[in-house]
Amino acid sequence: MSLSRPTIPSPEAPTAPTTPATQSSSSTSSAADAPEFPAILKNDPQRTGFDPKTQWWVNYFKIMTGSITPEGVFHYRESRCIANEERDCRTCEKWRDWALRHSPTVVFLRQKIEALNGTVDASNVVCARCPARLTEDGQVHRQSGGFDPRSGILICANEIASQSHMEDTLAHEMVHAWDHLRWKLDFVGDKDLKHAACTEIRASMLSGECRWTKEALGRKNWTLTQQFQDCVRKRAVQSLLHRPRCKDDVQAVKVVNQVWDSCFSDTRPFDEVYR
Repeated sequence: MSLSRPTIPSPEAPTAPTTPATQSSSSTSSAADAPEFPAILKNDPQRTGFDPKTQWWVNYFKIMTGSITPEGVFHYRESRCIANEERDCRTCEKWRDWALRHSPTVVFLRQKIEALNGTVDASNVVCARCPARLTEDGQVHRQSGGFDPRSGILICANEIASQSHMEDTLAHEMVHAWDHLRWKLDFVGDKDLKHAACTEIRASMLSGECRWTKEALGRKNWTLTQQFQDCVRKRAVQSLLHRPRCKDDVQAVKVVNQVWDSCFSDTRPFDEVYR
């Protein structure tokens, strides 16, 4: 991997891709075949009740009293992310540096990536604010991080809530980096979506983001049976939906199912699921 700065998503991007790789690696033919995404909703103070020119605490009080719509709450949150960008990036970099030095999972993956002549360090793991998007269908599109085979890893400073969240996100993207170096796979899925589906299954499985405690306490999913498998499958499908070549959720589910057995059983470079 090169050490250039990963591409940071633009809030004006009409297709709202989720990862830097999706944004930077799509070809002209991919763009032509890509599905059309719903338009992004921009704030209208008369419609939402949120006025960015008003002091933040006034808007916060209006939220508490129900004077701002859910759409307005989204735009308020984005305005606070912009205002707190410098602080969030400092915190993100502190958590990143700690993880690179002390997290057992991250340190192990760094060693395995180095064995493949790759490098993951502070120079190509970049903390930055990642704009979220609210589309006309009411869906909010966020990301915690992204991997670009040509530049490195992006960590979304405004979405990382804790040191543990940083470790999960960094481990997820580092699994992608290892897969890319080991297999030279089609990460974006321009030629074969099965490659993208497989690395997303493995990244969700091995990073720790689907462990039971996180699902139960963080996402309020108290299911005891098949919880881990369901989480990995769901997150792989969601990630695949943002690949330009993926037409819809039906195709995403189909492709994930096609590679599920082989990819879910493949824990390399770990001996087993560690987290």
